[in-house]
Amino acid sequence: MTHSFTGALEAYLGGAVFVAFDLETTGLDPRKDHIVEIGAVKFDKNGPVARYSVLINPGVPMPPEAEKINKISDEMLKGKPSLDEVLPDFLRFIDGTALAAHNAPFDCGFINEKLKKSPGNPGAISRISPFPVIDTLILARELFPGLRSYSLQNLAGELRIKPTLAHRAEDDARLCMEILVRCMEQMPH
Repeated sequence: MTHSFTGALEAYLGGAVFVAFDLETTGLDPRKDHIVEIGAVKFDKNGPVARYSVLINPGVPMPPEAEKINKISDEMLKGKPSLDEVLPDFLRFIDGTALAAHNAPFDCGFINEKLKKSPGNPGAISRISPFPVIDTLILARELFPGLRSYSLQNLAGELRIKPTLAHRAEDDARLCMEILVRCMEQMPH
């Protein structure tokens, strides 16, 4: 077990607060694509303590291929706040917590790219958390070897965690939280 996961387990057992988060985007490239939804669940060893969910107007039309996956339409984004309006609230929500994301380089890459361009840039998202961002994809591969797929939806199915709104940020963040908790339960204490 890698050191960061062991430290996260100790923090979890000690009552630290975690945030599992997920993004929905217009595409896969953080340099040119946009965040359209942020979902997060704040929790500790006793369960969820707060939720964060916001749709974001990207200022560009939603590509049909992205809408097909996340079911977020231009109509849903009309009149929603911009990322510059939303980002400070999200950063306050996660401040001082241990962060987790499934396939963390994707989500962190988008946030970090946007932070670079943001006024009052606080730096990389990893500097906001007392620990490196926990990637439940890597942790699950380590703790549950041999599964046919480690995508969030497939892993949730393997662990018998039911999605309610697949590929929507808040529910994907909840799945990430539940997967992290299952992983913590599997780790040697």
